[in-house]
Amino acid sequence: MITAEALWQARLALEYSLQGGRTTLSGREHSGPLVVQKTLYPEGDAVCHSIIVHPPGGIAAGDALLLELRLGEGAAALLTTPGAGKWYKSAGPQASLTQCFELERGAVLEWLPQPAIVFDAARALTRTEVRLHAEALYLGWELSCMGRAASGERFNSGELRQRTEIWQQGERLWSEYARLAGDDPMLKSKAGLNDCTVSATLIAAGRDIPRDLLERCRAVVPDAGEHVGITALPRVLLARYLGHNGEAAMHHFIALWRLLRPALAGRAAVPPRIWAT
Repeated sequence: MITAEALWQARLALEYSLQGGRTTLSGREHSGPLVVQKTLYPEGDAVCHSIIVHPPGGIAAGDALLLELRLGEGAAALLTTPGAGKWYKSAGPQASLTQCFELERGAVLEWLPQPAIVFDAARALTRTEVRLHAEALYLGWELSCMGRAASGERFNSGELRQRTEIWQQGERLWSEYARLAGDDPMLKSKAGLNDCTVSATLIAAGRDIPRDLLERCRAVVPDAGEHVGITALPRVLLARYLGHNGEAAMHHFIALWRLLRPALAGRAAVPPRIWAT
């Protein structure tokens, strides 16, 4: 298991179970300011919607957050956040967010957080490990806004490190390591971020991707000036987004999710209510 070690820690561990056709939050442990709000059922009993809240509103130097999710056989859960996350600047210590997700046979997890804003001079590390059993499905995304563009701040120093690994029945489906540093020429290079301030990735993993579904996803047109790319691998679909607006990135990924969810999970796309607030 991945562990989070730092000067200060918060941990939230949630377990979802399918009981009589209803997915319930059957287990909950937490320490520090990382909590889950009341569970919701906007689309019936089968899918449990939950909102993950970090009351301080941002992750500061030396903080370490650990989120552990376990879905029992056949359970289905959709988790999101109430607003944009924040990585504050640091004069030294690194801050981290570690996410460990385990899905039993036939379980479906949708991890759909709102964008994260990486302040100039932040030192941030995110680690995501997803372990799928047979017929399980993971739909998740990560959206990073480099600097506070709305206030004219650029990401000129600091770094963001990201690590993602997805496994199914002992087989590695996807592994990715990335480092974005404020002084790296790749931020402006056409071979890198092309001077975009928003970098985002959507992953659908655990099920084969039909060719017609891939083509329909590729037909979703981004806003002017934004860049997207979609790739299908065995049991994995990857969607990349580069642009200048976190809200536009979120809207584009929601459009893709509206296609992916019915095709892969067999359910109509019912957005979390908090997205409308």
